[in-house]
Amino acid sequence: MIRISREELAARIASDIPEGSYVNLGIGAPTLVADFLPEGREVVLHTENGMLGMGPAPVDGGIDPDLINAGKQPVTALAGAAYFHHADSFGMMRGGHLDVCVLGAFQVSETGDLANWSTGAEDAIPAVGGAMDLAIGAKQVYVMTDLLTRSGESKLVARCTYPLTGVGCVTRIYTDHAVFDVTAEGLVVRETFGATIAELSDITGLVLR
Repeated sequence: MIRISREELAARIASDIPEGSYVNLGIGAPTLVADFLPEGREVVLHTENGMLGMGPAPVDGGIDPDLINAGKQPVTALAGAAYFHHADSFGMMRGGHLDVCVLGAFQVSETGDLANWSTGAEDAIPAVGGAMDLAIGAKQVYVMTDLLTRSGESKLVARCTYPLTGVGCVTRIYTDHAVFDVTAEGLVVRETFGATIAELSDITGLVLR
């Protein structure tokens, strides 16, 4: 089946973020979204380590060693950016002040449960960290992930087998094969990048609409 690249998927997600949103981008692939926000659209990026007004990744030679995101990657600051205590940042997350967060995932259930950490998975972040605060605090939770694992298993499942980050928290799932909305009736295919709904249903083992 046709797949799109992570950069293309990041651009697809960026196009869906509304004007005026306060947004947190999770560790890993979600950080790419910052590089594809449409020019002229006002979106304020938040990092859990204490910054509002994060810009795209710096170009070569433009790295400020004091400016990093939660994944310890160098970032830029836009005009008007603000810095604050780590605890205040978590207060923003838990207090419902973020409009959107974009998180990676090991698994997402058909009811919107999110599992994106594990102490036993290879290359996994060894603790849930701030993801659980984002998952329950943000008004909308977008997931950015490959549809299949390296061994070919679906990351969309009837029920998560990894430790849960949040229950029923996911709004929309962006994968390299298709975009899915989480609804009360199950997963709805919002857009595909070439696959049919029947093919997607076959590889996920789920009833899709």
